[in-house]
Amino acid sequence: MSEISYVRGDATAPFGKGVKLIAHVCNDLGGWGKGFVVAVSRRWPEPEAAYRRWHRERAKNDFGLGAVQFVEVDQYIWVANMIGQHGMRTGSKGVPVRYEAIDTALAALADKAVELEASVHMPRIGCGLAGGKWSRVEPLIARRLVERGVAVTVYDFGD
Repeated sequence: MSEISYVRGDATAPFGKGVKLIAHVCNDLGGWGKGFVVAVSRRWPEPEAAYRRWHRERAKNDFGLGAVQFVEVDQYIWVANMIGQHGMRTGSKGVPVRYEAIDTALAALADKAVELEASVHMPRIGCGLAGGKWSRVEPLIARRLVERGVAVTVYDFGD
């Protein structure tokens, strides 16, 4: 069984050959504009446009916690918009991250990765603005992706 690889770099410029799925966590309010999504939008306009359309048309689709939207941005690169946080701010109900939703989304991500024979690339999902703890997210990634033989690279940005 493979393990999660940790590297310094930009997850929007993934390492390696073959098809790559770039996974990140979005909120369930339709907001896009802070955190990792800024880097995604800088590189490709399609994931943001698709996410905003998905949210706008949510009465007619599966938009909601645990859902995933796959957006092809290049012949070998897909972006997975995973709905894994409820709201955008820490408040009386705690931090926005929803581990169960991330787990559900990771299961769908694993299916897509297997289908595409893709590796998965991501920042430390759910641990930035969503307020999650990597010690809770990492085992979900191991269980859903690594145990299915999907190669996962986690990117820590900066020095």
